[in-house]
Amino acid sequence: MSDQSEEVRRVREAFAAVAVNAPPAERARRLDAAMDAAREEWRRERQKVAQEMSDSGMSYREIAKEMGISFGRVRQILAEDLDAKPSEE
Repeated sequence: MSDQSEEVRRVREAFAAVAVNAPPAERARRLDAAMDAAREEWRRERQKVAQEMSDSGMSYREIAKEMGISFGRVRQILAEDLDAKPSEE
């Protein structure tokens, strides 16, 4: 099993464990909270990686190619203020 598929398996198991034996509404709340926390951690790590690449001298275009995203998305990621509170929908 590749490292990536092992990571995916562990994430799936972790999400499944979040809401075991809870009523549906409570499971939904727990899963939403876990997803929000995971999303925020993922955003921070992605920004850290992009910043490390930039600090090593890579251009935004090079970073975009390596990450498989657009140049504009690299700019957005590096410009994000992750300490700011997200707006409520």
